[in-house]
Parts: sequence; structure tokens; C-alpha cells
Amino acid sequence: MQVILLERVAKLGQMGEVVDVKPGYARNFLLPQGKALTASQNNIARFEDQKAQLEARNLETKKEAEALAEKLDGQQFIVIRSASDAGALYGSVTPRDAADAATEEGFSVDKKQIALLSPIKDLGLHSVVVKLHPEVEVQIKLNVARSAEEAELQASGKSIQELAAEEEAAAEFEISELFDDIGSAASDDDDDAAPAASDEETNA
Repeated sequence: MQVILLERVAKLGQMGEVVDVKPGYARNFLLPQGKALTASQNNIARFEDQKAQLEARNLETKKEAEALAEKLDGQQFIVIRSASDAGALYGSVTPRDAADAATEEGFSVDKKQIALLSPIKDLGLHSVVVKLHPEVEVQIKLNVARSAEEAELQASGKSIQELAAEEEAAAEFEISELFDDIGSAASDDDDDAAPAASDEETNA
């Protein structure tokens, strides 16, 4: 099926190009989202009439996208989720979650602009592409953690495995300290008991 593109579409072509696409892709995505028109003689003529307006509108939205891109690129957003000790999420982080996290921080991002190849299912830092415009995209990081404190530690460069190992080491240290205390207390008791025995021997 042939369509004429009303804007640049990644891996397909530039505005004004007539391209061949699968009918399903055209009907389900390109046409309903206003990214293309069927390439009939009437539509091609209509595009030529509106080309200047479309190019002006594209330039305007591109400038707006570039302004947002400057502020958004490289930003890190925290997403709090429940997870197992191994770091596997109970559920997943979706494009909607990513968009909501950015919006809460004052950035106008729609879930359709989040390019996630598959949902995020593990704790940690994840790079995510945001397509602000057909010609403008940036990368953000999602810091997926079980708490704000854990997110802070992850942001400093520690993985969930390292954090778990540190917690385990701290717990082992506390247990060994506890046993040392019990051992020293027991030896103190032995020391106290020893003179008492010698006094009895003296009286005998």
C-alpha cells in the first residue's frame, strides 16, 4: 500500500515522500495518527497545497521539542517498586510509568513518546529513549528502586547486588560481634567463679 508521509517517520522516510507500507501498519498507525495519507492523486495534490503550512508547523514543533530536549536529556527519574531480594520486580515499569515520573518532575512527556523495547522488570538504572519529535530524541535514566534511600545509593553507582552483599556483610559482622560479647561475658563469669572455689579450698 502506498502512502504519502505528512512528517518524518523513522526507518520509513521524510515528509512528502510516497512510500510502500503494509496495509495493517498504515490503517492501524500511520493514518489514524495523522502521520500519512493514502497516496491517491487527490491526496498528493492536497499535500502539495498544504506543504508550506505542514513544513512551518513541523519546524515550530521541532523547535519546541529541541527546547525541551535541552532540559530533559540525561535527566534521571526515580520509580519506586516492590521487588525480590534478587532485584526482580513484582510487576514491571511501562512507558506510562516513565512518562508519569518525568511529568511529576515538571516535564511534559506522553507515554507514546517513550521508546521502551520491552517493559523493565529489574531494579537498577535503565536508559530509556524519549522521542519528542520525529527528528528529536533524547535519553533519560529511570532509577528503579524499592525506596528513596535505595535509589540514592543506586544513583551513586552501587548495584542492587552490591547493596545486598554489603547488608549481608553488615549482618554477619553484627552476629560475630554479638558472639564475641557472649564469649567475653562467659569468660568473665568463669573468672568470677574461680576465686570462690579457692576460698572454699582455703577454709577446708
